[in-house]
Amino acid sequence: MSLKVDYRPDIDGLRAIAVVSVVLFHAKYPFFKGGFVGVDVFFVISGYLISRLILSQETVDFAFLKTFYERRIRRLLPPIIPVLLVTSALTYSQLNPDATREYIKSLLAFLFFSSNWYFLSISGYFDGASDLKPLLHTWSLSVEEQFY
Repeated sequence: MSLKVDYRPDIDGLRAIAVVSVVLFHAKYPFFKGGFVGVDVFFVISGYLISRLILSQETVDFAFLKTFYERRIRRLLPPIIPVLLVTSALTYSQLNPDATREYIKSLLAFLFFSSNWYFLSISGYFDGASDLKPLLHTWSLSVEEQFY
């Protein structure tokens, strides 16, 4: 079973535009007030690529799902492990006990791909205390995983 689908350089271009829009939004450039549009672009790209992959298969069975999730894990684990280790160490050393407890809850929510629901339940995405939520960015991974 092959999950290979032809490479699309135009999709990488859309990804680059999405990344730049999100970075400029977070850098508070006045022209980029809608950085969330970049996240929306990522969701559309993911939906397109996943749908294309599924439609290219003769059957979607356990073997397909196993291979799909193995590839996803191999792609996500290498960057997320150091992020979680460094963030956990800095949280423990820099944040007060209440913020540390909130961090642990957000870490558990991330591990169960429910960060979006967790952060929604405690506050809005654009509220002022987001600098004390080191895993706030994981909400989009949770949404994407729930989509799959």
